[in-house]
Amino acid sequence: MHEMALCEGIVGIVEEEACKRAFTKVNVVCLEIGALSHVAPEALKFCFEAVAARTIAQGARLEIVETPGTAWCMACSKTVEIGQRYEPCPSCGGYQVQMTGGEEMRVRELEVD
Repeated sequence: MHEMALCEGIVGIVEEEACKRAFTKVNVVCLEIGALSHVAPEALKFCFEAVAARTIAQGARLEIVETPGTAWCMACSKTVEIGQRYEPCPSCGGYQVQMTGGEEMRVRELEVD
């Protein structure tokens, strides 16, 4: 379960921002998670509550915005949406696709007091 380590990183980012911007409470942590990132959103929510306890993020709501996987199809010369790695192009069925997005996970927004 690597979600626990990911949550430790998220709380670390929140604490760094609290030091830089001098806020004292976090109400919402909004994350952007790519469909191809190998992160389980439900496991992440469970782990976040445990990791955030007794930190500035304690009691904060975790919102997750899931983004699609994308790839560049060399045959079609266009960006296409894919559901898994090594999937063929949904337009032409070819396998000359280069993954371009969907692996990321980032803190998108914080709602603070």
